[in-house]
Amino acid sequence: MAIEIHAEMVANVIQILVTADEQVAAGDTLLILESMKMEIPVLAEDGGTVSEVRVREGDVVQEGDVLVVLG
Repeated sequence: MAIEIHAEMVANVIQILVTADEQVAAGDTLLILESMKMEIPVLAEDGGTVSEVRVREGDVVQEGDVLVVLG
């Protein structure tokens, strides 16, 4: 079952810390967003394998956009 990690706000993707096929644990930081001069870490809520990273560094994401998919 795939788990989608969504953006919670409009933000810039400033750093991606995972790649496809990488194992992550609950609480691991997947990427860093920047909004209004604040850095916001995006954490894995559950452990799993990264099946897809749907953004690139420098992208602007909207609230609800899928950032990462865990399989």
